[in-house]
Amino acid sequence: MPATATPTADGEQPARGRSGAPEGEGPLLDVRDLRVEFRTRDGVVKAVNGVTYDVDAGETLAVLGESGSGKSVTAQAVMGILDSPPGRITGGEILFRGRDLLRTGREERRAIRGAQMAMIFQDALSSLNPVLSVGYQLGEMFQVHRGDSRRTARAKAVELMDRVRIPAAKQRVNDYPHQFSGGMRQRIMIAMALALEPDLIIADEPTTALDVTVQAQVMDLLAELQREYRMGLILITHDLGVVADVADKIAVMYAGRIVETAPVHELYKRPAHPYTQGLLDSIPRLDRKGRRLYAVRGLPPNLTRIPPGCEFHPRCPRARQVCVTDRPPLYTVAENDGTPLPGRASACHFWKDELNDAPAH
Repeated sequence: MPATATPTADGEQPARGRSGAPEGEGPLLDVRDLRVEFRTRDGVVKAVNGVTYDVDAGETLAVLGESGSGKSVTAQAVMGILDSPPGRITGGEILFRGRDLLRTGREERRAIRGAQMAMIFQDALSSLNPVLSVGYQLGEMFQVHRGDSRRTARAKAVELMDRVRIPAAKQRVNDYPHQFSGGMRQRIMIAMALALEPDLIIADEPTTALDVTVQAQVMDLLAELQREYRMGLILITHDLGVVADVADKIAVMYAGRIVETAPVHELYKRPAHPYTQGLLDSIPRLDRKGRRLYAVRGLPPNLTRIPPGCEFHPRCPRARQVCVTDRPPLYTVAENDGTPLPGRASACHFWKDELNDAPAH
């Protein structure tokens, strides 16, 4: 039989943490039971299936999972930049400072985007306009949202480039994206997101295609700027090694759904879902030099034909008959004596076995 546990109130939402919010104040961003579909020739792609998470001011939430798990689609829905058609939000709420963004008008949503929440995209070269100078693209934020003159906007663009440590910013403000290295382009994207000092930044794979040294520099810069501006940060990645030192809590996604939530160090120490354990085992380690690198067997499901029961059961080493027939809710994770573990939840019938058997990482 599966381990006994108490699902959260609606069977889906984990116990909420409030590590960064003052007493009595709600989260900066509160996503509740979000659902997104894409209608295609091959059928309805259920890209996001009831995602719930929250982020406080000054807090970093890392959203992890393989490609195709729904991380970026969730972020696009939050930002209001989902391609529609074919994508459409079919349910849920996106509360920003207590206000449901799904009920705001297009112009109002546009005013919030950039000024109060911003996004850093994973491919800086394709995200920046190749025929406009970086100074123009940075300054445009101030001209559109603040009504600044072109001269003032250019001066602020130089300040931003200095702030993200681009050398010789005053001389390079008129350069074009292709004239910068990958790491410098990513810094420009960070500068663009920071331009209007938003309350929330979503960073979608901000270190993709960068070498390890530059990855560390970019992540350190993001962490420093977040502390300075006390922004909420959602860091989307498939690389668990990137988030270990910067995240406060982690949400693991699989097949459009969150399957585990935990404070960052607790998740690394004692994962409570087999998928999370598989991701952790896949990280290259110096103490395993010469051994074959572990990989989670099989492939993620086709989102037009998600299997019944637990979405992960075809790949899961713990799968039993109940996993094939019954879809697990997000159980509140607790110690053996029943004491709930703060901020922890797992969508696994056998979370208790996984928690107690998990090796230290």
